[in-house]
Amino acid sequence: MIVNLFAAVPFVGPDLALLIRGDYVVSDATLNRFFSFHVIAIPLVLLGLVAAHILALHDVGSNNPDGIDIKDEKAPKDAAGHPLDGIPFHPYYSVHDMVGVVVFLMVFSAIIFFAPEVGGYFLEYNNFIPADPLKTPPHIAPVWYFTPYYSMLRATTDIMVNVFALLIAAAAVLALLKGRLPGFAKIAVIVAAAVAILLLKVFDAKFWGVVVMGGAVIILFFLPWLDRSPVRSIRYRPSWNKWLYGIFVVNFIVLGYLGIQPPSDAKTIVAQIGTVYYFGFFLLMPWWSRLGAFKPMPDRITFAAH
Repeated sequence: MIVNLFAAVPFVGPDLALLIRGDYVVSDATLNRFFSFHVIAIPLVLLGLVAAHILALHDVGSNNPDGIDIKDEKAPKDAAGHPLDGIPFHPYYSVHDMVGVVVFLMVFSAIIFFAPEVGGYFLEYNNFIPADPLKTPPHIAPVWYFTPYYSMLRATTDIMVNVFALLIAAAAVLALLKGRLPGFAKIAVIVAAAVAILLLKVFDAKFWGVVVMGGAVIILFFLPWLDRSPVRSIRYRPSWNKWLYGIFVVNFIVLGYLGIQPPSDAKTIVAQIGTVYYFGFFLLMPWWSRLGAFKPMPDRITFAAH
């Protein structure tokens, strides 16, 4: 299934899939490569990301519910130059993390020892079916944490591509009518929209499904630049922001559920609506994150005992 995703790349897709498989069919070479990739390459990448996270945490510091930067030049400091609102890692964060680890291990152990499949939503039942090269299961779904993106992949049909083309055209027209753009900017908008629509129509929906699935993950990397809100904490943002985030969470859960279920026309339409909302949530964030009345932020971190 993963190899077939690379096969959707235009022009070089079949050769790329052959290179990844190491054979014309899934064989020992394919299994050895994927085993090495999962056992050696991915753990090393994860260790590197953990090290990068620790270095960034040491340099920037932890966040707080008020979204106040305690290392800012204007933040109050003691005689030694340490932030007054800063706390040592031990025992505060160490105990906090220990509680989180214990709770996680309790849930993890309960699933592993008592219900490893969790009704087919954690480890799908197909993993417990004896392998039979002459019989393929009627429906195969990825692991649960991939199912929202798998749902977006399946939702990208020819009709969905046409919808994307219409949205790009509408956005270009709106930018020309509402935006106060100079002449060269208007030409750039028209050219960019025309090129985008042409690319959507030239390549098939299978390729754009792979792009949508990958883009749904990559777009999270740009979140710090997409959010243009003048305040960090949701405590001081407009109240309707909570509803927007709540709808996003529900939409993501629905996409995950649809990714497990066998496809149908109705489910595909729901997944398409969910996919449009997912990308609209992030791509329109530079606009909607600045709307509304924001509450004034305090100068220091506030605390109220429960």
